[in-house]
Amino acid sequence: MRIFRLFPALFLALALTGCSDAAPWHMTDITGGMPKLKFHMTSSGKPVTAEDFRGKVVALYFGFTYCPDICPGTLANLTDALARVNSPDTRILFVTVDPDRDTDQVMSDYAAAFTPQMVGLRGGRNDLANLARTYRIAHSVDKGPPYEVNHSNAVYFFDREGRTRLVTTDTSNTAAVAEDVRKLLQ
Repeated sequence: MRIFRLFPALFLALALTGCSDAAPWHMTDITGGMPKLKFHMTSSGKPVTAEDFRGKVVALYFGFTYCPDICPGTLANLTDALARVNSPDTRILFVTVDPDRDTDQVMSDYAAAFTPQMVGLRGGRNDLANLARTYRIAHSVDKGPPYEVNHSNAVYFFDREGRTRLVTTDTSNTAAVAEDVRKLLQ
């Protein structure tokens, strides 16, 4: 008999959990867990800062242009996701961890091969180290032989105010990435 009195309370609790109007994120929500986007780098040889991207939803990814697989795959997925969103208010910031080989011209050409919404960024040793440390990106370059470059594979997403909101290491579900970016644009 006692169980029947609990049943309505259990039913109400289960029903209320489905009333949320905000669907969960596909990527990991890190809102408030990391600092706002802040950097000083170059793009096509010109100084660029995070302030240049305020008002846009930004995906930040670290890699290098000579990468044979992971970097181009991730960038292709991000390009597809932004094409699905179809908004001029999105950008992919691709930061090289190999600035000795990835010159401004190489970065500019590489980014343009993916989408006009991608910006290739280079920084001096200290600028790169500071940005990578802020977002916990491990990276190393061993000029060998063989020449080897290693780096973390996280992609960070920032809202229009430059606040860090989401992170992922898997961009293969471009429809899900696009859905999260649309939410950030609202």
